[in-house]
Amino acid sequence: MKRSSVGHMQCSIARSLDIVGEWWTPLIMRDVFRGMRRFEEIQGSLGIGRAVLSDRLGTLVEAGLLERRPYQDNPVRYEYRLTDMGRDFSSVLISLKQWGDRWLAEEDGPPVTLIHERCGHEVEPILTCSHCHEPILPTEIRSPGRLGADPDDL
Repeated sequence: MKRSSVGHMQCSIARSLDIVGEWWTPLIMRDVFRGMRRFEEIQGSLGIGRAVLSDRLGTLVEAGLLERRPYQDNPVRYEYRLTDMGRDFSSVLISLKQWGDRWLAEEDGPPVTLIHERCGHEVEPILTCSHCHEPILPTEIRSPGRLGADPDDL
């Protein structure tokens, strides 16, 4: 059963979720970031049904996160490549992983670590202000003139 669209809302979160909010979609993107490009590789990794995977890949291509490129002529077969928009999604996946590691990891710790290739250390992303470079706390964010959270709820 397909969910109702929320892409019409005046909210960037809702518009984003309209594209990536189906629960298989972030896992598909994770696998593409890991270097899986072909339908069969992604399907084998996730154990997802062909129709569901085809639908999700179609949504990601249509939305501009992935592009479909032929890699075989007879029969024509395609691989999926990240676009600039798709590569930008990495920060969302890293943040989601970081949250899951903190709150949902099992007793022996997170199942996967991310290593920054330049320095060789484990990645622990910190959200910072682009102006002052200080860490951003949820209680220190406001959204003047727009929909926003009540600071008492944070």
